Amino acid sequence: MNRFDYARADSIGAAIAAAGTPGGSFLAGGTNLLDLMKIGAATPERLIDISRLPLDRIEDTDGGLRIGAMVRNADIARHPEVLARYPALAEALLSGASAQLRNAATTGGNVMQATRCSYFQDPLSPCNRREPGSGCGALGGRTRNHAVLGWDEGCIAVHPSDMCVALAAYDAVVEITGPEGSRDVPMATFHPLPDAAGAGTPALAEGEIVTHIRLPDPGGMARNARYLKLRERTSFAFALVSAAAALEIRDGVIVSARLALGGVAARPWRCHEAEAMLVGMVPTRGSFTVAAAEALTGATPSGDNAHKIELARRIAVRALDLAAAGTPDRLPALPASAFAGEDNG
Repeated sequence: MNRFDYARADSIGAAIAAAGTPGGSFLAGGTNLLDLMKIGAATPERLIDISRLPLDRIEDTDGGLRIGAMVRNADIARHPEVLARYPALAEALLSGASAQLRNAATTGGNVMQATRCSYFQDPLSPCNRREPGSGCGALGGRTRNHAVLGWDEGCIAVHPSDMCVALAAYDAVVEITGPEGSRDVPMATFHPLPDAAGAGTPALAEGEIVTHIRLPDPGGMARNARYLKLRERTSFAFALVSAAAALEIRDGVIVSARLALGGVAARPWRCHEAEAMLVGMVPTRGSFTVAAAEALTGATPSGDNAHKIELARRIAVRALDLAAAGTPDRLPALPASAFAGEDNG
Protein backbone atom coordinates (compact mmCIF):
# COMPACT_ATOMS: atom_id res chain seq x y z
CA MET A 1 0.00 0.00 0.00
CA ASN A 2 1.28 3.45 -0.90
CA ARG A 3 1.80 6.21 1.67
CA PHE A 4 -1.01 8.78 1.81
CA ASP A 5 -2.21 11.81 3.74
CA TYR A 6 -5.41 11.62 5.76
CA ALA A 7 -7.96 14.33 6.53
CA ARG A 8 -11.44 14.18 8.05
CA ALA A 9 -14.07 16.49 6.58
CA ASP A 10 -16.60 17.96 9.00
CA SER A 11 -18.87 19.44 6.33
CA ILE A 12 -19.78 18.87 2.68
CA GLY A 13 -18.03 22.13 1.79
CA ALA A 14 -14.84 21.01 3.52
CA ALA A 15 -14.96 17.66 1.70
CA ILE A 16 -15.33 19.38 -1.66
CA ALA A 17 -12.47 21.76 -0.89
CA ALA A 18 -10.20 18.92 0.22
CA ALA A 19 -10.92 16.94 -2.95
CA GLY A 20 -10.37 19.88 -5.27
CA THR A 21 -6.81 18.89 -6.17
CA PRO A 22 -5.76 15.71 -8.00
CA GLY A 23 -4.77 12.64 -6.01
CA GLY A 24 -7.55 12.63 -3.42
CA SER A 25 -10.17 9.97 -2.75
CA PHE A 26 -13.21 10.01 -0.50
CA LEU A 27 -13.28 7.40 2.28
CA ALA A 28 -16.67 6.33 3.65
CA GLY A 29 -17.22 2.68 4.63
CA GLY A 30 -13.98 1.69 2.88
CA THR A 31 -15.26 -1.74 1.84
CA ASN A 32 -14.06 -1.26 -1.76
CA LEU A 33 -11.38 1.43 -1.66
CA LEU A 34 -9.26 -0.13 1.08
CA ASP A 35 -9.21 -3.47 -0.71
CA LEU A 36 -8.03 -1.77 -3.92
CA MET A 37 -5.33 0.08 -2.01
CA LYS A 38 -4.06 -3.14 -0.45
CA ILE A 39 -3.55 -4.80 -3.84
CA GLY A 40 -2.11 -1.68 -5.47
CA ALA A 41 -5.02 -1.08 -7.88
CA ALA A 42 -5.76 2.27 -6.21
CA THR A 43 -2.97 4.59 -5.05
CA PRO A 44 -4.53 7.80 -3.69
CA GLU A 45 -2.18 10.43 -2.34
CA ARG A 46 -4.79 11.70 0.10
CA LEU A 47 -7.84 10.16 1.80
CA ILE A 48 -10.69 12.48 2.76
CA ASP A 49 -12.76 10.80 5.46
CA ILE A 50 -16.43 11.71 4.94
CA SER A 51 -17.87 9.14 7.35
CA ARG A 52 -19.01 11.84 9.81
CA LEU A 53 -20.93 13.97 7.29
CA PRO A 54 -24.64 14.49 8.08
CA LEU A 55 -25.82 12.34 5.17
CA ASP A 56 -27.08 9.33 7.13
CA ARG A 57 -30.86 9.74 6.93
CA ILE A 58 -33.69 8.33 4.82
CA GLU A 59 -36.39 10.94 4.31
CA ASP A 60 -39.78 11.15 2.60
CA THR A 61 -39.80 13.58 -0.33
CA ASP A 62 -42.41 14.34 -3.00
CA GLY A 63 -44.04 10.95 -2.58
CA GLY A 64 -40.71 9.12 -2.79
CA LEU A 65 -37.60 8.66 -0.66
CA ARG A 66 -34.32 10.55 -0.37
CA ILE A 67 -31.42 8.42 0.86
CA GLY A 68 -28.27 10.04 2.23
CA ALA A 69 -24.93 8.92 0.83
CA MET A 70 -23.77 7.77 4.26
CA VAL A 71 -26.76 5.50 4.97
CA ARG A 72 -25.55 1.93 5.43
CA ASN A 73 -26.72 -0.73 3.01
CA ALA A 74 -28.17 -2.83 5.82
CA ASP A 75 -30.30 0.08 7.04
CA ILE A 76 -31.78 0.65 3.56
CA ALA A 77 -32.57 -3.04 3.10
CA ARG A 78 -34.52 -3.21 6.36
CA HIS A 79 -36.20 0.21 6.19
CA PRO A 80 -40.01 -0.22 6.38
CA GLU A 81 -40.71 2.15 3.47
CA VAL A 82 -38.15 0.45 1.26
CA LEU A 83 -39.57 -2.99 2.03
CA ALA A 84 -43.14 -1.82 1.40
CA ARG A 85 -42.64 0.36 -1.68
CA TYR A 86 -39.29 -0.58 -3.26
CA PRO A 87 -38.95 -4.32 -2.52
CA ALA A 88 -36.62 -4.99 -5.46
CA LEU A 89 -34.12 -2.56 -3.90
CA ALA A 90 -34.26 -4.38 -0.57
CA GLU A 91 -33.84 -7.74 -2.31
CA ALA A 92 -30.89 -6.44 -4.33
CA LEU A 93 -29.13 -5.12 -1.25
CA LEU A 94 -29.69 -8.29 0.76
CA SER A 95 -28.23 -10.35 -2.09
CA GLY A 96 -24.93 -8.46 -2.04
CA ALA A 97 -21.78 -9.06 0.01
CA SER A 98 -22.26 -10.32 3.57
CA ALA A 99 -24.13 -9.05 6.61
CA GLN A 100 -20.90 -7.64 8.04
CA LEU A 101 -20.09 -5.73 4.86
CA ARG A 102 -23.66 -4.45 4.48
CA ASN A 103 -23.35 -2.98 7.97
CA ALA A 104 -20.29 -1.00 6.83
CA ALA A 105 -20.93 -0.23 3.15
CA THR A 106 -22.59 3.07 2.33
CA THR A 107 -25.01 4.24 -0.34
CA GLY A 108 -22.50 6.59 -1.93
CA GLY A 109 -19.74 4.00 -1.81
CA ASN A 110 -21.96 1.41 -3.47
CA VAL A 111 -22.76 3.82 -6.31
CA MET A 112 -19.08 4.71 -6.76
CA GLN A 113 -17.58 1.23 -6.37
CA ALA A 114 -15.03 0.10 -8.93
CA THR A 115 -15.37 -2.79 -11.32
CA ARG A 116 -14.29 -6.23 -10.14
CA CYS A 117 -12.57 -6.98 -13.45
CA SER A 118 -9.48 -9.03 -12.54
CA TYR A 119 -7.37 -7.09 -15.04
CA PHE A 120 -8.33 -3.81 -13.37
CA GLN A 121 -7.35 -5.29 -10.03
CA ASP A 122 -3.95 -6.48 -11.29
CA PRO A 123 -1.47 -3.55 -11.35
CA LEU A 124 0.74 -5.51 -13.80
CA SER A 125 -2.00 -5.71 -16.45
CA PRO A 126 -2.80 -2.81 -18.79
CA CYS A 127 -6.14 -1.18 -17.90
CA ASN A 128 -7.66 2.01 -19.26
CA ARG A 129 -9.70 2.44 -16.09
CA ARG A 130 -6.65 2.32 -13.85
CA GLU A 131 -4.21 3.96 -16.28
CA PRO A 132 -5.89 5.74 -19.22
CA GLY A 133 -4.21 4.99 -22.53
CA SER A 134 -2.56 1.76 -21.41
CA GLY A 135 -5.07 -0.48 -23.20
CA CYS A 136 -7.52 -3.15 -22.05
CA GLY A 137 -5.78 -6.27 -20.74
CA ALA A 138 -9.05 -8.19 -20.67
CA LEU A 139 -9.33 -8.26 -24.48
CA GLY A 140 -8.37 -11.76 -25.56
CA GLY A 141 -8.09 -12.86 -21.95
CA ARG A 142 -10.45 -14.52 -19.49
CA THR A 143 -13.73 -12.81 -20.28
CA ARG A 144 -16.40 -15.07 -18.79
CA ASN A 145 -17.68 -12.27 -16.55
CA HIS A 146 -17.31 -9.37 -18.95
CA ALA A 147 -19.71 -7.17 -20.91
CA VAL A 148 -22.09 -8.17 -23.68
CA LEU A 149 -23.84 -4.77 -24.03
CA GLY A 150 -22.44 -1.27 -24.52
CA TRP A 151 -18.81 -2.34 -24.57
CA ASP A 152 -15.94 -1.09 -26.69
CA GLU A 153 -12.35 -2.23 -27.15
CA GLY A 154 -11.32 0.48 -24.72
CA CYS A 155 -12.95 -1.43 -21.86
CA ILE A 156 -15.10 -4.55 -21.54
CA ALA A 157 -15.58 -4.51 -17.76
CA VAL A 158 -18.99 -4.57 -16.06
CA HIS A 159 -20.34 -2.57 -13.13
CA PRO A 160 -20.62 -4.85 -10.08
CA SER A 161 -23.38 -3.25 -7.99
CA ASP A 162 -26.65 -5.04 -7.21
CA MET A 163 -28.16 -1.95 -5.61
CA CYS A 164 -27.59 0.23 -8.67
CA VAL A 165 -29.50 -2.17 -10.94
CA ALA A 166 -32.60 -1.85 -8.76
CA LEU A 167 -32.12 1.91 -8.47
CA ALA A 168 -31.95 2.22 -12.26
CA ALA A 169 -35.19 0.25 -12.60
CA TYR A 170 -36.89 2.57 -10.11
CA ASP A 171 -35.80 5.73 -12.00
CA ALA A 172 -33.56 6.83 -9.14
CA VAL A 173 -31.62 10.08 -9.42
CA VAL A 174 -28.11 10.73 -8.09
CA GLU A 175 -27.70 14.09 -6.34
CA ILE A 176 -24.19 15.53 -6.74
CA THR A 177 -22.57 18.58 -5.15
CA GLY A 178 -19.27 20.14 -6.19
CA PRO A 179 -17.33 23.39 -6.67
CA GLU A 180 -19.75 24.46 -9.44
CA GLY A 181 -22.88 23.77 -7.40
CA SER A 182 -25.38 20.91 -7.39
CA ARG A 183 -26.73 18.73 -10.19
CA ASP A 184 -28.85 15.63 -10.67
CA VAL A 185 -28.03 12.64 -12.89
CA PRO A 186 -30.33 9.66 -13.56
CA MET A 187 -28.89 6.46 -12.13
CA ALA A 188 -29.47 4.74 -15.49
CA THR A 189 -26.88 7.03 -17.15
CA PHE A 190 -24.68 7.93 -14.18
CA HIS A 191 -21.97 5.37 -14.95
CA PRO A 192 -20.26 6.07 -18.30
CA LEU A 193 -20.07 3.60 -21.14
CA PRO A 194 -16.58 3.00 -22.56
CA ASP A 195 -15.30 4.19 -25.91
CA ALA A 196 -12.35 3.26 -28.08
CA ALA A 197 -10.07 5.49 -25.99
CA GLY A 198 -10.92 3.92 -22.67
CA ALA A 199 -13.46 3.67 -19.89
CA GLY A 200 -15.32 6.89 -20.67
CA THR A 201 -15.67 10.19 -18.84
CA PRO A 202 -15.64 9.78 -15.03
CA ALA A 203 -19.06 9.95 -13.39
CA LEU A 204 -17.91 12.78 -11.10
CA ALA A 205 -15.84 15.84 -11.94
CA GLU A 206 -12.89 16.86 -9.77
CA GLY A 207 -14.08 17.78 -6.28
CA GLU A 208 -17.65 16.51 -6.72
CA ILE A 209 -19.34 14.24 -4.19
CA VAL A 210 -22.51 12.13 -4.22
CA THR A 211 -24.76 13.42 -1.43
CA HIS A 212 -28.09 11.61 -1.91
CA ILE A 213 -30.04 9.13 -4.00
CA ARG A 214 -33.60 10.18 -4.75
CA LEU A 215 -36.31 7.63 -5.49
CA PRO A 216 -39.59 8.77 -7.09
CA ASP A 217 -42.99 7.43 -6.06
CA PRO A 218 -43.22 3.82 -7.42
CA GLY A 219 -46.96 4.21 -7.94
CA GLY A 220 -48.76 0.99 -8.77
CA MET A 221 -45.53 -1.02 -8.99
CA ALA A 222 -44.93 -1.10 -5.24
CA ARG A 223 -45.94 -4.73 -4.72
CA ASN A 224 -45.02 -6.26 -8.09
CA ALA A 225 -41.24 -5.95 -8.11
CA ARG A 226 -38.37 -8.42 -7.76
CA TYR A 227 -34.60 -8.62 -8.13
CA LEU A 228 -33.02 -11.85 -9.37
CA LYS A 229 -29.33 -12.69 -9.47
CA LEU A 230 -27.32 -15.54 -10.98
CA ARG A 231 -23.89 -15.98 -9.36
CA GLU A 232 -21.11 -18.47 -8.90
CA ARG A 233 -22.07 -19.10 -5.26
CA THR A 234 -25.42 -18.66 -3.52
CA SER A 235 -24.01 -15.92 -1.30
CA PHE A 236 -21.19 -13.38 -1.15
CA ALA A 237 -20.59 -13.33 -4.92
CA PHE A 238 -21.01 -10.76 -7.66
CA ALA A 239 -23.64 -11.25 -10.34
CA LEU A 240 -22.84 -13.14 -13.49
CA VAL A 241 -26.14 -11.65 -14.69
CA SER A 242 -29.04 -10.12 -12.76
CA ALA A 243 -32.35 -8.37 -13.37
CA ALA A 244 -34.62 -5.93 -11.54
CA ALA A 245 -38.22 -6.00 -12.73
CA ALA A 246 -41.30 -4.02 -11.68
CA LEU A 247 -44.81 -4.06 -13.12
CA GLU A 248 -48.07 -2.18 -12.72
CA ILE A 249 -50.95 -4.47 -13.62
CA ARG A 250 -54.58 -3.36 -13.94
CA ASP A 251 -57.46 -5.61 -14.90
CA GLY A 252 -55.04 -8.31 -15.97
CA VAL A 253 -53.03 -6.06 -18.32
CA ILE A 254 -49.59 -4.46 -17.88
CA VAL A 255 -49.93 -0.65 -17.85
CA SER A 256 -46.33 0.14 -16.86
CA ALA A 257 -43.12 -1.88 -16.73
CA ARG A 258 -39.53 -1.47 -15.58
CA LEU A 259 -36.62 -3.75 -16.41
CA ALA A 260 -32.90 -3.29 -15.75
CA LEU A 261 -30.10 -5.83 -16.18
CA GLY A 262 -26.90 -6.19 -14.17
CA GLY A 263 -23.58 -7.88 -14.92
CA VAL A 264 -23.90 -7.21 -18.66
CA ALA A 265 -22.42 -3.72 -19.15
CA ALA A 266 -20.36 -0.94 -17.59
CA ARG A 267 -23.59 0.43 -16.12
CA PRO A 268 -26.92 -1.00 -15.01
CA TRP A 269 -28.64 -1.64 -18.34
CA ARG A 270 -32.13 -0.11 -18.46
CA CYS A 271 -34.30 -1.83 -21.10
CA HIS A 272 -36.62 0.94 -22.29
CA GLU A 273 -37.67 -0.76 -25.55
CA ALA A 274 -38.61 -3.96 -23.73
CA GLU A 275 -40.60 -1.95 -21.18
CA ALA A 276 -42.56 -0.18 -23.91
CA MET A 277 -43.27 -3.52 -25.60
CA LEU A 278 -44.81 -4.93 -22.41
CA VAL A 279 -47.39 -2.14 -22.01
CA GLY A 280 -50.79 -3.44 -23.01
CA MET A 281 -49.73 -7.10 -22.84
CA VAL A 282 -51.13 -9.76 -20.54
CA PRO A 283 -48.44 -10.75 -18.01
CA THR A 284 -47.58 -14.22 -19.31
CA ARG A 285 -44.36 -16.16 -19.83
CA GLY A 286 -44.80 -15.65 -23.59
CA SER A 287 -45.02 -11.87 -23.23
CA PHE A 288 -41.97 -11.80 -21.00
CA THR A 289 -39.99 -13.99 -23.40
CA VAL A 290 -40.64 -11.56 -26.25
CA ALA A 291 -39.67 -8.57 -24.10
CA ALA A 292 -36.50 -10.25 -22.83
CA ALA A 293 -35.40 -10.96 -26.40
CA GLU A 294 -35.88 -7.27 -27.17
CA ALA A 295 -33.85 -6.31 -24.09
CA LEU A 296 -30.84 -8.26 -25.40
CA THR A 297 -31.06 -6.96 -28.96
CA GLY A 298 -27.60 -5.79 -29.96
CA ALA A 299 -25.82 -7.90 -27.33
CA THR A 300 -22.50 -9.29 -28.57
CA PRO A 301 -19.78 -11.29 -26.80
CA SER A 302 -16.65 -9.41 -25.75
CA GLY A 303 -14.74 -12.68 -25.68
CA ASP A 304 -15.59 -16.14 -24.44
CA ASN A 305 -18.90 -15.04 -22.88
CA ALA A 306 -21.65 -15.58 -25.44
CA HIS A 307 -23.43 -17.68 -22.80
CA LYS A 308 -24.17 -14.50 -20.82
CA ILE A 309 -26.59 -13.33 -23.50
CA GLU A 310 -28.84 -16.36 -23.11
CA LEU A 311 -28.44 -16.30 -19.32
CA ALA A 312 -29.50 -12.64 -19.24
CA ARG A 313 -32.57 -13.39 -21.37
CA ARG A 314 -33.62 -16.19 -19.03
CA ILE A 315 -33.01 -14.17 -15.87
CA ALA A 316 -35.06 -11.28 -17.31
CA VAL A 317 -37.97 -13.61 -18.06
CA ARG A 318 -37.87 -15.16 -14.60
CA ALA A 319 -37.60 -11.78 -12.85
CA LEU A 320 -40.66 -10.53 -14.75
CA ASP A 321 -42.49 -13.76 -13.90
CA LEU A 322 -41.74 -13.31 -10.21
CA ALA A 323 -42.73 -9.64 -10.29
CA ALA A 324 -46.06 -10.52 -11.94
CA ALA A 325 -46.73 -13.08 -9.20
CA GLY A 326 -46.34 -10.33 -6.59
CA THR A 327 -43.73 -9.47 -4.03
CA PRO A 328 -43.76 -11.97 -1.14
CA ASP A 329 -44.67 -10.67 2.31
CA ARG A 330 -41.32 -12.01 3.49
CA LEU A 331 -38.22 -11.95 1.30
CA PRO A 332 -36.76 -15.38 0.42
CA ALA A 333 -34.21 -17.03 2.69
CA LEU A 334 -31.73 -16.58 -0.17
CA PRO A 335 -32.64 -13.10 -1.42
CA ALA A 336 -32.42 -12.71 -5.21
CA SER A 337 -31.10 -16.23 -5.73
CA ALA A 338 -32.06 -17.90 -8.98
CA PHE A 339 -31.93 -21.16 -7.04
CA ALA A 340 -34.41 -20.21 -4.30
CA GLY A 341 -37.14 -22.81 -3.86
CA GLU A 342 -40.69 -22.18 -5.00
CA ASP A 343 -41.79 -21.85 -1.39
CA ASN A 344 -39.40 -18.89 -1.08
CA GLY A 345 -41.00 -17.00 -3.94
